[in-house]
Amino acid sequence: MTTHQTSQTMKPATAAKKLGVYLEATPAEFQEGVVTRAELTALQADPPAWLLDLRRDGPHPRPVVASKLSVSIAGLARGGVTEALTTEQIDALKQDNPEWLQHERSVQAAVRKDAVRIKELQQEKQEKRAQQGK
Repeated sequence: MTTHQTSQTMKPATAAKKLGVYLEATPAEFQEGVVTRAELTALQADPPAWLLDLRRDGPHPRPVVASKLSVSIAGLARGGVTEALTTEQIDALKQDNPEWLQHERSVQAAVRKDAVRIKELQQEKQEKRAQQGK
C-alpha cells in the first residue's frame, strides 16, 4: 500500500516573512505562486542571487528594519517609518541618529533589561520551589 503525501504549501507572503524579505521586492514568479516547504528549505539552504541581494541591500520589511535599528516595530511607527527601507536608508538613519531613534532605542533597551530581570526572578522562584520540594 503506497500513501501519497501532499506537500505543504504556503502563500508567498508567509514564505517572504520566513525568509526575512519584503514581498513586493521579490521576483514576480515568487509573488504569484505558492511555495512548498521543500522549496522554502532549499531557498534557505542555498539562496539564489535575488534573495542574497534582498537580504543585503533591501528593501527590508519592518521587522528587519526595527531589528537593524534596535527598536520595536511600534517604535518605528512612532518615528514615522511605515515603509520598507533599504540598507542604505537604514545606515543613513543610524548616521543621522534623530531624536526619535535615540528615544526608541532607550525604550527598547529598558524593555530588554526588564525582560531579563523578570526571567531571573522567575528562575529564582523555580529554584526555591525545587529546594522546598526536596
